Amino acid sequence: MPASRLAVDMSSETLRVVEGLPGGPMRCGEAGAPPGSMQGSRVLDPAALGQALRQLVARSEIMTSRAVVAAGDAVASFRVMSFPRSATDADIDAAVRNQLDLGTSKMARRHLEVPGAAPEERAVFAAVWDRAQVVAIAESIRLAGLEPAAVDLKSLCVARALTRDSCIFVDLMSAPAEVVLIDQHVPRVWHAFNAETDRDLARSIFDALRPVLGLSRRSGGAGFGPSSPIVVRADPPLVSGVATRLEELTGRGVLAVDPPPRVDPAVRYVPYLTCLGLILRRSG
Repeated sequence: MPASRLAVDMSSETLRVVEGLPGGPMRCGEAGAPPGSMQGSRVLDPAALGQALRQLVARSEIMTSRAVVAAGDAVASFRVMSFPRSATDADIDAAVRNQLDLGTSKMARRHLEVPGAAPEERAVFAAVWDRAQVVAIAESIRLAGLEPAAVDLKSLCVARALTRDSCIFVDLMSAPAEVVLIDQHVPRVWHAFNAETDRDLARSIFDALRPVLGLSRRSGGAGFGPSSPIVVRADPPLVSGVATRLEELTGRGVLAVDPPPRVDPAVRYVPYLTCLGLILRRSG
């Protein structure tokens, strides 16, 4: 029987954990990060964060010790890059170093090839991470008594968990709010914005979509198009009046997040969406 997986969401100041396998029972829990231990998705105090995670894991009765972790997109930069089918790994590494900003405090990580390339091409998801943040995340996990197996970007996890293969994902549960353009389950563009919930929320979201849609025209994706909907993560759900106005402003359908496939019905999938994307990860 496959071993249970442990997903840890460290992409915001609300820590979340899920243990289990797709199609089976799952345990979950959440807790606020200690004051001063995080700023948005950036880890400031690994020791305090590790202690909070240790308590959360114990309180959630989680037994798995090997963890896959989600980090916020603010600690990395990513791009989907196309190469000739004949390109070698060395060619791709050189292009990543040339096109993405590799400072002394950063490191590159290349993911598996992604769909959407022409038959004679290879499409690769490349990311550049803040090295200090990767170290801080791993230290927090170890201080919680866990083993860090892999770190994924939140946008990759969300793209994996959503039932729509191409959409604009709007996360109103993040602070600041986030927009991710997803094409064939691959994030293409990420953008953070301040959602003005006390004013015209639909207009605030619409204004945040403009730069994302502009960049999408140059991102090279093949699946995203005029009929691709806006999927909103909100708890409580977006009120119907705001959704209707956003549809009028954008000309796109506005939908709530659907349950990811093979998820334990006992898990509240909206707040735990990032963790569920980690559980659905093929390896790690």
